[in-house]
Formats: sequence, structure tokens, C-alpha cells
Amino acid sequence: MNASVQRLEATGSALREALARKDWAAIGELDQLCRQAVDDAMIDAVEDPEQLGSRMQELLALYRELVTICQAEQQRIAGELIQLNQAQQGAKVYKLFG
Repeated sequence: MNASVQRLEATGSALREALARKDWAAIGELDQLCRQAVDDAMIDAVEDPEQLGSRMQELLALYRELVTICQAEQQRIAGELIQLNQAQQGAKVYKLFG
């Protein structure tokens, strides 16, 4: 297996593990490494283009999953912020009349 394809596989695997832990800091770092691994893999002469294509498809599926989870997390946090804002507004009203 080509070294750049191996790096692509290893980085994708690490990204999947970070996603399972919801380690957002690690995901940010690994995203940059994945981008670099993809660039390197595209530049390198690949002995087995089918293997590269397979790894790229796996990475694409992983990124689709990542986007879905990030959108769900964003909605969850937005809901929490709305509740916090409503609670603060309620506290202000209570202080006015309390």
C-alpha cells in the first residue's frame, strides 16, 4: 500500500475515533491532517487507484457523518442557549416585580 494512502487511512481512522468521543478539538486538528493527506495522496503516483478510490469513498462517508453530527450538536447547543436566554428574561421580570 502506498504511504500516502496508508496515511489517509490512519488519519481517517483517528478522525472516526475522535468523532465517537465527540472530541471537537481533536476533530479540528485531524480535519487539517486529513485535508493534507488527501492533497498528498492526489499528488503522489498511486500504484493502485482502486485502493485510493476506496479510501476516498470511506473518507467521504465519514465526513457526511461528521457533518450530520455537527449539525445535531449545533441544534442542541442552540436549544440550550434559547432556554438560557428565556431563563434570564424570566429572572429579570421576577426581579422587577419581586
